[in-house]
Amino acid sequence: MSELDQAIVRNAERAFGLLADLVAAPSVVGSEQAALEVFAHELVDLGLDVERLPFPAGPVDDERAGVNQPLPPGDDRYQVLGTTPGEGPLSLLLNGHMDVVPAGTPHLWASAPFTPTRRDGRLYGRGAGDMKGGFAIGALALRALREVEPTLFAHRRLGFLAVIEEECTGNGALTAARQGVLADAVVLLEPTDLGLMLGGVGVLWVDVEVRGTAAHAESADLGANPVDLGMRVVQGLRRWCDTLADADPDAGLAQVRSPYNLNVGGVCAGDWHSSVPASATFRLRVGFPRAWTPARAETEVRAAVLAITDADPDFPAPPTVVTTGLRAQGYELAADHPLVAAMSEAHRDAHGALPRTFSMGSTTDARTYLNDFGVPALCFGAVAHDIHGVDESVELASIVDGARTLARFLHTRFSAVPPAAAARSTSLGAAP
Repeated sequence: MSELDQAIVRNAERAFGLLADLVAAPSVVGSEQAALEVFAHELVDLGLDVERLPFPAGPVDDERAGVNQPLPPGDDRYQVLGTTPGEGPLSLLLNGHMDVVPAGTPHLWASAPFTPTRRDGRLYGRGAGDMKGGFAIGALALRALREVEPTLFAHRRLGFLAVIEEECTGNGALTAARQGVLADAVVLLEPTDLGLMLGGVGVLWVDVEVRGTAAHAESADLGANPVDLGMRVVQGLRRWCDTLADADPDAGLAQVRSPYNLNVGGVCAGDWHSSVPASATFRLRVGFPRAWTPARAETEVRAAVLAITDADPDFPAPPTVVTTGLRAQGYELAADHPLVAAMSEAHRDAHGALPRTFSMGSTTDARTYLNDFGVPALCFGAVAHDIHGVDESVELASIVDGARTLARFLHTRFSAVPPAAAARSTSLGAAP
C-alpha cells in the first residue's frame, strides 16, 4: 500500500490536469461530446479498450425512463465506456456523469465558469465538483494500480463508464444498462465528501402553467396576474412537501434536514413591463418519499395542485401540470451490504477511520442499478463546494484522498483470483 500511495502522489498532477481539461470542455445537456472525448483519450492512455455507445435522439421507450429534454438537431450523441482487456462479464463498474448544469450567471463568478482556475487548494469551474472530480479520482486510482500491479485485472474485468443526462432524465445510465453495460457492483464517483452515499429520495420534474387575465398594467388590480397566482401554488406545494416526512416516515432520512424540497428552477412569463401576462409557467422539482413510485408521485402532485387552486377563487382556470425530465424513484442500499463493508474497510486502511454513511434529499444514477437491475451501487467521491451554484469547486487534496480509498478497494476486489482461473493455473502446474 505504501507503493500504491507513492504512485498516487506521483500522478496527482496528471489527474488534476485531466480535471482541468474536462472542466474546460463545457458539457451542458446536448453538448457533452467534447468532454467525453477528453475522457476517452485518458482511458486509452490507461490501457483500457474504449467503446462509444450510441445514445437515442428520441424518447427512450421504457417506462423507467425520464422525459426527454427538447434539443436542437445536431450530431449523434453517445456515451463512453472503457473496459480492461479480455472477455466475460464485468466484476465492477465505475460510473460518472459527464453532463453538467448550466452556469447560469457567469458575471457573478470570480472566474469564468468554464475556465478551470486553481486557488486555495481547489479547482474552480462548472462541473469541477459535480462531478468531473470523480473522473479524476477514478483515473488516478487506475493509473497508480497500473504502475504497482500491472496484472491486477488479468482475471476479473473492470469497466469505467461516462454517461450523459444524469442531471435531467437519468436516461444515460438506463440506456447503457439496457445495452448490457452492467457489472456485479457499481461505484458512482459522485461528490460525497469522502463518505458513502447509500440512498436518495424520489425526484419529479413538472412544469405548472398557470392561467391569468391578460390586461394593461393600469387595470392590473382588477385582474389575475399568473405570476402572483403561481407563487400561491408554489407556497402551497411547499407546505404539502413539508408534511410528507410525517406522512411517510423513513428512518434512513431521519438526519436529512428537509428531504422533500420543492424547488422553483425557473419561471417563464410575460413580454412587457406594462402588461399583465396571460400565463406563467413554473419549472418545479419536487422531492417525494422512497416508498412512492414516480406514477404515484405525479398523481399526488396533480391532486395537491388542484386542492390549492380549487380553494382559491382568484384562479380563473385550473393550472396545467406536465411532467418533464426526471421521474426518479427513491433508492437505498442496505448499510450492511458487502459492498459497503468493502469500501468502508478500504477507506479505514487508507485514512484510519471508517467513512460516514448517509442518504440525501436528492438522487443519483445509483437508483437505476439498484431499482431497475438489482445491482448493488453506492456513491463515493471528492469534497465539493457550491455544486449547481456560483464558483463551484472541488478540493484537490480530496481527489488524492479519494484515489487512495478507491485504489485499495480495487486492489482487494481484483487481486483475489476467481476459482475457475485458479483451477486453470493449477492444471498448468502453477502454484495454487
